[in-house]
Amino acid sequence: MIVAVTMAGLLGAAAISILIKPTYTSETQLFVAIQSGGTVQELQQGNTFSQARVQSYVKTVSSPVVLQPAIDALGLPLTSDELAGRVSATTDLNTVLITIAVKDSSPVQSAAIAQAIGDSLIKAVDSLERPRNGGSSPVALSVIKPATAPSAPSAPNTRLNLALGLVVGLLLGVGAAIVRSILDTRLRGEADLRRISDAPILGGITFDAAAATKPLLTQVSSQSPRAESFRQLRTNLHFANVTRQARSVLLTSSLPGEGKSTTATNLAIALAQAGQAVCLVDADLRRPMVDDYLGLARNAGLTTVLVGDADVDDLLQPWGEDNLFVLTSGQIPPNPSELLGSRDMQQLVSRLEATFDTVVIDAPPLLPVTDAAVLSQHVGGVVVVVGSQKIRLQDLDKSLNALKMVGANLLGVVLNRLPAKGPEAYSYTYYTRESHAPVGSDNKSPTGAADTAGQERIYVAHSYQDEESLSGSVTGTLRPARSFPPAPAEGGTSEFH
Repeated sequence: MIVAVTMAGLLGAAAISILIKPTYTSETQLFVAIQSGGTVQELQQGNTFSQARVQSYVKTVSSPVVLQPAIDALGLPLTSDELAGRVSATTDLNTVLITIAVKDSSPVQSAAIAQAIGDSLIKAVDSLERPRNGGSSPVALSVIKPATAPSAPSAPNTRLNLALGLVVGLLLGVGAAIVRSILDTRLRGEADLRRISDAPILGGITFDAAAATKPLLTQVSSQSPRAESFRQLRTNLHFANVTRQARSVLLTSSLPGEGKSTTATNLAIALAQAGQAVCLVDADLRRPMVDDYLGLARNAGLTTVLVGDADVDDLLQPWGEDNLFVLTSGQIPPNPSELLGSRDMQQLVSRLEATFDTVVIDAPPLLPVTDAAVLSQHVGGVVVVVGSQKIRLQDLDKSLNALKMVGANLLGVVLNRLPAKGPEAYSYTYYTRESHAPVGSDNKSPTGAADTAGQERIYVAHSYQDEESLSGSVTGTLRPARSFPPAPAEGGTSEFH
């Protein structure tokens, strides 16, 4: 915002400088003298008199007595008041010099007007200062600097305008950014989340524009940041549920559009790829999306089981090459909250927990409806998906309080749509294979230990870029490492921190 507003100010100043019609300024300078004797005392008195009268002559320049004769002499289509707006007269302190400046769109005409006004002032002062009883005027004005046509316009001052535009734009940009940061309550990363909750962060998913057309992690490279983020989520969820008491996990969000359905679907796929038997249940009975993502039929599913029209074993649909089964939503009912909060739903979740290693349930958002809060009482744990720059802090706070009020087991939150760069970015380092040792080399270091060259070195790390690396000994509860040291030099060893 600061850069954009600054550039707008600069471009605005440039546009103004281009659009403003050039103005030329021509000047003429007059000398005021007193016609007196030659003694020193008379000269001194005359100089004091002329300095006192000069200010009056400066004021006289903009009067009709001076301007109208100049208008008549040049035949200008102006009145004396209109011409007075283009004329300025100044004098320096303790001098008898009068400078007359005239602005006009034509350099030649500005010089002609300045010269005409100078000549008119000489005649006007001679007439005003002449004694009433006759005789010559004691004051004489003479031109010491004739007016000439200027070669360059005096306005607009392009450099000054650009400088002012840059400064004004910068100040406005900084002010707008400060106001925006104060008024904007959208969540952008971990720092904002910590202002309202200390819930564990199970993972961070970087925003990917291609996810709109390819939402599944099986549709992208296995080494892409998006695929790695869901594997990291799978690992952290395992540590959050280390006692394995939560065999069913419900994924929800505060508002629609935060990515809960894609997160639930990809988490189920990642768990299945790890060798677990997984059941993915689409419990969003208002806007089901899992069947669209996976390309499955939705005519019969969860609602069919809950109303007793079919057995769940007959409706589970296998997907992919791994041990993943999907129970789609079925027909959208008129009473979703009652169905999800029923005893039949509780028994269904218990039955699926007994059959599968993990049951992943995609539930509706928390704030628009009560479905997720009701369903959270039947599952082992709840994961809240938080859309970065989509959800406001007060809305997320309401969602977490709603789960707290019903006694839900909050396993943690998943930060979705994080920026790829910046202090809130979530970064990854992947394994690399280095094979620089020559063929036939024994890969021995000078110390006799096996050299790292030619061997696969694996570095897996996730960190928020604004946090420092953790080092030293680790005691107490096991926590995911924030960062790892760089790779060791060829032929060297690596100390793990």
